[in-house]
Amino acid sequence: MDNKRKATFWIYVIALGLFSIINTEFGVIGIIPYVVEKYQVSVAQAGLLVSLFALTIAISGPIMTLLLSGINRKTIMLLVLAIFALANALAAFSTSFNVLLLLRIVPAFLHPVYFSLAFVVAASFYPNDGSKAIAKVFTGGTIGLVLGVPITSFIASRFSLEASFLFSAMINIIGFIGLAVFITSLPVTTKLTYRSQLRVLAKPSLWFNIATLLLMVAAMFSVYSYFSAYLTKYTGLDNKWISMMLVVFGISGVIGNLQTGKFLSKSVTRTAVFFPIIMVLIYLLVYFAGHAFIPMILIVILWEAVHTSGFVISQSWFTTEASEAPEFGNSLFVSFSNLGISVGSIAGGWTISHYGTHNILLTGIVLFGAALLTILLKVKLFGVKDVAPGSPPH
Repeated sequence: MDNKRKATFWIYVIALGLFSIINTEFGVIGIIPYVVEKYQVSVAQAGLLVSLFALTIAISGPIMTLLLSGINRKTIMLLVLAIFALANALAAFSTSFNVLLLLRIVPAFLHPVYFSLAFVVAASFYPNDGSKAIAKVFTGGTIGLVLGVPITSFIASRFSLEASFLFSAMINIIGFIGLAVFITSLPVTTKLTYRSQLRVLAKPSLWFNIATLLLMVAAMFSVYSYFSAYLTKYTGLDNKWISMMLVVFGISGVIGNLQTGKFLSKSVTRTAVFFPIIMVLIYLLVYFAGHAFIPMILIVILWEAVHTSGFVISQSWFTTEASEAPEFGNSLFVSFSNLGISVGSIAGGWTISHYGTHNILLTGIVLFGAALLTILLKVKLFGVKDVAPGSPPH
């Protein structure tokens, strides 16, 4: 196996671990009804398994990444996967909802650590083209996001709730074995001080990137969070068709991710500028043609191919201002993107309650317009900084 193929294989091993973590994060969405039934809690209480997980990620990301920044990267990544596997296995045998909630919160503290290291390590395998490496790693996350919900839901319905947790643990273990067997030791040869990493927060230009990240992810999830509701109420699809559309959404998203890496390797700034513009055009297409079945299928394919790439683009744009502390910068990305998901979901829900499901698209358009404005202001004030995303490990 030549060096390029070997590097690509290593990246997909890292992506497998990411898939297992994302599957744990979002897979629980598909088993909420079974949690409600088993533990006799309300839907709102069961929803804490999702919301508290995301909140823990948002708060703990930068802190945990800083604390663990001097330890061998392979060791830390293996530790994260082991804790996720153990938490999922214990969740399968939990008889208390409070214990189950605790078993969700504990691994969430380390979720952003794996994310942060995955980007940095993958980019080190492609030292001259970090964008493509990051896009490949994100593919693992995309597959976990798209397939996690239907797979865990299917297992819970066909077998049991316990089996769905054991499935998640098994995926974590497979990711652990792949990393342990195929990835060599990844020592930190030069440890950055906490002060030098925190110094990136003093850069005014970084806060423009943070604003862009928040607005861009919020724009994505102000609509995507209610994707199923939109297809039901406005396009008129039943659950069977919605499930099929979600699969189509995911497949086109994987393809879009890989293609985006090529655009980013040419220019991060140009790609970041065009992304919100294209998404606004797609939202307009959905707004005016979303009631029609055949056009909506075609639009969904285009929508997801562009939508999922938003994470890759946001991460690349964000880290152009944190290249001197890549792991800490990536942890900030994970934290603020989770905040963006929360803001977007709240904004979309508010729009639905006041103006109806159809108008969530207008909310997304406004947020994307604001994101584009922050990008243009950043370029105007600080110039173009097309640093290849993902720095090699220090």
